Amino acid sequence: MTGEVSPAEPARQPVSLGELRASHEDRDKVVELLRVAAGDGRLTAEELDERLERALQARTYNELAVLTSDLPAAGGAAALAPQPGPSVTPKDLVRIQTRSGHIQRDGAWVVPQAMEVLVTSGHVKLDFTKAVITSRTLRIEADVHSGHLQLITRPGVVVDADEIAIRSGHVKTPTPWRAGVPEILRVEITGEVRSGHVNARPPRRSFWQWLRRAPRPYADSLA
Repeated sequence: MTGEVSPAEPARQPVSLGELRASHEDRDKVVELLRVAAGDGRLTAEELDERLERALQARTYNELAVLTSDLPAAGGAAALAPQPGPSVTPKDLVRIQTRSGHIQRDGAWVVPQAMEVLVTSGHVKLDFTKAVITSRTLRIEADVHSGHLQLITRPGVVVDADEIAIRSGHVKTPTPWRAGVPEILRVEITGEVRSGHVNARPPRRSFWQWLRRAPRPYADSLA
């Protein structure tokens, strides 16, 4: 296995952590804090309705944090947003190459502006479920000779592979999210699949989650 990650141009302006995009789970936490505060008598019914509407429409951590900044029960909503630290600066270009092996990006990796992915005979997996998204678009130039490029998405991550050329193999990039889920990232894939596969899908349940009949991840956002 070989893997290379390299910047191509000077980095763009850093993005403050408070301006990062909030997830459905983040909004749900604020909604619960607001409901508890109203039950304790800290908010009137009118204030609750107004803040709930703003919470459901919030896009960033800062927009959520301001809704609970005057509530002691939110011990803070500060805990909801990322803790103070260095600004996140995405790379302009990241290159990934594998000849016969497995390369994976998961956890809180910072999504760059663009990627070049070369798969000669192996597997590249890009997991966006906990990724730090700082811009609205990610462009991927893919060259899949004989292998697999897989993208694990989350609500609001849309994959567009209409411009990729297919010689042999297949490309599957369905949009599983229900209507109304706001788009937080559009992944535009171009390039060529010579004898391999490119696919995008939501995360799946583990075997034990399936056995216990746990709901599918992001079940409320699936179409």
